[in-house]
Amino acid sequence: MVYGAMAGWLGARAKAAWRLVAHSLSGRLLLLTLFYAMVTQVLIFVPSVARYHRTLLDNHIEAAEVAILPLTEVEKEKFSPALRNMLVARAGALAVMVKRPERRELFLPDQLPSHIDVTIDLAKDNFLSESAHALDCLFYGGNRILHISAPTRIIKGAQAIDVIVNERAIHRSLVSFARRALWLAFGISVATAMLVFASLYMFLVRPMSRITAAMTAFSENPEDPGRIIAASSRRDEIGTAERELAAMQRDLYGSLQQKGRLAALGVAVAKIQHDLRNILASAQLASDRLSSVEDPVVQRLAPRIVTALGHAVALATNTLRYGRAEEKPPERRRTKLSPLIDEAGEAALAAQLADVHLVNAVDPELEIDADPEQLHRIVLNLVRNAAEALSLMDRAGEIRVTASRENETVRIDVTDNGPGIPAAVLTRLFQPFAGSARAGGSGLGLAIARDLARAHGGEVELVESGPSGTHFGVDIPDARIA
Repeated sequence: MVYGAMAGWLGARAKAAWRLVAHSLSGRLLLLTLFYAMVTQVLIFVPSVARYHRTLLDNHIEAAEVAILPLTEVEKEKFSPALRNMLVARAGALAVMVKRPERRELFLPDQLPSHIDVTIDLAKDNFLSESAHALDCLFYGGNRILHISAPTRIIKGAQAIDVIVNERAIHRSLVSFARRALWLAFGISVATAMLVFASLYMFLVRPMSRITAAMTAFSENPEDPGRIIAASSRRDEIGTAERELAAMQRDLYGSLQQKGRLAALGVAVAKIQHDLRNILASAQLASDRLSSVEDPVVQRLAPRIVTALGHAVALATNTLRYGRAEEKPPERRRTKLSPLIDEAGEAALAAQLADVHLVNAVDPELEIDADPEQLHRIVLNLVRNAAEALSLMDRAGEIRVTASRENETVRIDVTDNGPGIPAAVLTRLFQPFAGSARAGGSGLGLAIARDLARAHGGEVELVESGPSGTHFGVDIPDARIA
């Protein structure tokens, strides 16, 4: 029971450690570094084994040359057979043959082996063949008879020397060398991996972990300024990322603070809206009664009062509409566009006292796929803005509305012959409470029109504005069929 529980605990801990290593950036970095270091050592291991195997073969050739050298310098008969066999056997050879142009000399301690398993010609060896011979000996050798041929360097008049040896000693030495090389390669790989990992962890992973932790902490409560990351003074990419993240977090914190204040302001405005509209309605009734008085002074001031009250009611209504938490989604349907333009134009020009008229040049048969009420508000705001700009002129004003369909999008163009939009207003034209070119205006008309158009997947844009007039374009695409 105790051993089973211990084994289960160790298994769970091993799985948890593997998940940590395999699924974290630092763990993956460690595994990759270790893998690449091992691959590098393997690439070094094969040539090392091949070179060591070649050295072992060269040693047997040299030992055989030294052993038979006295036998080639004097007559063989001066050496007893036992001495000749002992010299060849001490060289670790079963037999040695010297190749001369006119003859071959054979030296063997006892007798030739019955068969040859592998023949290796050192004169024709290259890197690939040396590697192949070494790996063959390492994995398949041990009990084979080798025939090694090589050019001789110390025997005069000889072209080559052939040595027949038992592979057992060569195999044993090669296995021992390979084992030592593998352990050394493993140690070097681990040490290299740890050093590389420590360096990368210190200069890359740890700073990235700090940035990630700062992002996570800030996302949990972006309204807490204490969670903004403190950027370091590093001049590399990590330092740049820290500084940019800190700047972004400060900007987001400021935006949230401003949005919070605007939300509080919207709540306050919503609370007084009902009373404000009642007060304005009462004032409008009183102004209507004043317009019936025949006093010249009253007749002169009453239109101004009516206009001012109308602007006040429109401002309150637009402010509340823009301050809603969310606009309802468009309830789209196919609608004739020309009658809608007439209705919006009539509503927009109803309170205008200046000489401004609307030209509806829209094809009566043109249909648009949109929410009629929201599209009415888009056109109403654009025409009303144009009418207010034209009311400042001392000549007749004209607002022209045209429309056309291109594929699945309807384009509505609203142009006027007014004085154009001041350059100071162009940069903030669609900003609420900031984009009005008229003194006392709220700047909400264009902001509301753009939001409603974007809710349809479209856009409101200023095409052109100058001394000859202003041109706004509205794109409303058809609803996508899922």
